[in-house]
Amino acid sequence: MTATSLRHRTYRTQNPATGELLREYPFVEDGELEERLAKAHSAYLAWRDVPVAEKVALFLKVADLIEAKLPELAHQTTLEMGKVLPHSLMEGAGAVEMFRYYAKYGEELLADEPIDVPNFSKVVLRREAVGVVLGIEPWNAPLYQAMRATAPNLMLGNTVMVKPAEICAGSTLMYDEIFLEAGFPEGCYQTLLASTDQCSTLIADDRVRAVTLTGSDRAGSAVGAQAGEHIKPVVLELGGSDAFVVLDSADIDLAAGTAAVCRLVLGGQACALPKRVIVTDSVADEFTEKYVAAFAAQVLGDPFDEASTIGPMSSQAAADLLQEQMDDAIAKGATVLLEGGKVDGPGSYFKPAVITGVTPQMRVFIEEPFGPLGMIFRVSDADAAVELANSSPYGLGGAVFGEQEEALRVAARLDTGGVGINAFLGSPTEVPFGGTKRSGVGRELGRSGMDQFANMKTYAIG
Repeated sequence: MTATSLRHRTYRTQNPATGELLREYPFVEDGELEERLAKAHSAYLAWRDVPVAEKVALFLKVADLIEAKLPELAHQTTLEMGKVLPHSLMEGAGAVEMFRYYAKYGEELLADEPIDVPNFSKVVLRREAVGVVLGIEPWNAPLYQAMRATAPNLMLGNTVMVKPAEICAGSTLMYDEIFLEAGFPEGCYQTLLASTDQCSTLIADDRVRAVTLTGSDRAGSAVGAQAGEHIKPVVLELGGSDAFVVLDSADIDLAAGTAAVCRLVLGGQACALPKRVIVTDSVADEFTEKYVAAFAAQVLGDPFDEASTIGPMSSQAAADLLQEQMDDAIAKGATVLLEGGKVDGPGSYFKPAVITGVTPQMRVFIEEPFGPLGMIFRVSDADAAVELANSSPYGLGGAVFGEQEEALRVAARLDTGGVGINAFLGSPTEVPFGGTKRSGVGRELGRSGMDQFANMKTYAIG
């Protein structure tokens, strides 16, 4: 392990609604880091051989405990991250769903796959665990993201160490007690308050066999390079600038309502949210009126207030960046359809805004605007919509609204990891989730969530 002393370094959580410091958590010391890794590796050596039926029982206990503690978990997440409480409850429910999914389908997902091979009496493909998985997770959905890395790997037989985002450490730390209370062996799951340098040390260690990261493309590039240097599999779920395409044949009420809701959930701070609405000219006026009206109807306020539909952004730095991006677009000719932006006073509040007339010279054309900023692009037809949608360096997901066959043809031409037709896809537990281009590599959830970090081992009998 590194000799760097982290004695005086801390994770800091703040209330973005007030700017108040909530708590400081010390970084793990190097000696403790070694002990925690040794514990995870030792747990793996036993956990990989636990029968699926026993794992299923533990998964169901974890699901029940998360569900029972959901009010407490959601309160902590809203306190640290700022999204309104119903969104934190929804996020936590997603974690519950994951454990119940893998409990229900674990045996099926791990079943041997027979392969017919000449000259062999029997050949099967078997998914086997590999060791300790390091998950480096973001701040925008700490309850959900940590478990997205954890659930499939634990069912496979790997053990997991999760490094949370510094601003949401308290939310993720609450899981350690839940796993122990459910009866999981010590070391199967651990939240690790590690530094960037310590994560690099873990990636280099032979006991850590795989790495998954959800975050910026810059962070993904760094972690991917380190994993590649040490010949380890990696899943990178990075940025997104998803296109929401509205065709001439679309149901405009449905399209506008869905686009607005999807852009504003979690305060607009999620990679999979559609950030670019691309509308054909013939329906653009009607769509724009309804989309802007939905933004204007939002109630910005205390995230614990039942009347609020959107709370503060996660930090003052996040609000500052979004304001800079919006100001840059306006200075370079973007048209403001709904005024918004940073709100004076305590907290990192940002009033939802909508702009149009975005051009390649503006930062938001390439950069990912992470917050409640809507952008409408008008195009002549479906071909122009596809060209614009694919012009982004990101390719996470997307949506196409229109007559089904036409929408399917357009969707087939989008360079993305997933696409919804007349619906927002998001990241259902059953479906592989991930993107193309700078949105990352690999997939999470579904069977793919296990296959990424499994030893796909072939057994052949002559």
